[in-house]
Amino acid sequence: MFRFLMLSVLGLCVFALPGQARPVSYPGGVTVMTMNNGDRNSLHIHYSPTAFYSVGYLAEYWRESETTLQMVQVNNLLKRWNNKDSQANLYLKSGIGAAYSDYGDFDHDSDMAAFTGIAADWESRRFFVSYSNRYNDFGEFGDFYMQSGRVGIAPYIGDYGDLHTWLMLEIDHNPESSDPLTYTPMVRFFKDVHLVEAGMSDRGEVLFNYVVRF
Repeated sequence: MFRFLMLSVLGLCVFALPGQARPVSYPGGVTVMTMNNGDRNSLHIHYSPTAFYSVGYLAEYWRESETTLQMVQVNNLLKRWNNKDSQANLYLKSGIGAAYSDYGDFDHDSDMAAFTGIAADWESRRFFVSYSNRYNDFGEFGDFYMQSGRVGIAPYIGDYGDLHTWLMLEIDHNPESSDPLTYTPMVRFFKDVHLVEAGMSDRGEVLFNYVVRF
């Protein structure tokens, strides 16, 4: 309960922030993200009042525990490094809301839930590296830590307005899962306000992500 209270305070007191598939957009921008892999399906809609934070709605369904989340998510841009040929970002992402499940001994039970974690990325026009982690407290449904990393390369350098392509490898680590490590090669396409990612993990599970900005 103490951990949950700490996470709840953090989720309410920290302003939210930015994201290409990043957590914050330009001032006044709205972003819609749907993320789908072997562990979960999610929908995240957020609004960025400034270039330094965003606030929005997050819905997630966790397959293994059959748990559904309805949350308010806040993202904060902690630091941005703009270099001549590259950019790096550090974010804090937090959420608070409710969890629901009827899996196993749970009979349509619900409880408060919260999470917090950091995300960092560095990219040039040719290379991409990112890392993120997240600590989840889903009340009576349990708590766990997860992390993931990506590396990517652009096979060609496009001009402004072109279709941009990235080849990427994602590694997910979820110690509480029945299969803690997952490797997912994928391809990312980015053009105008649209970003699409598709791949298949070493477990044969499909990854499909779509992001659009308004």
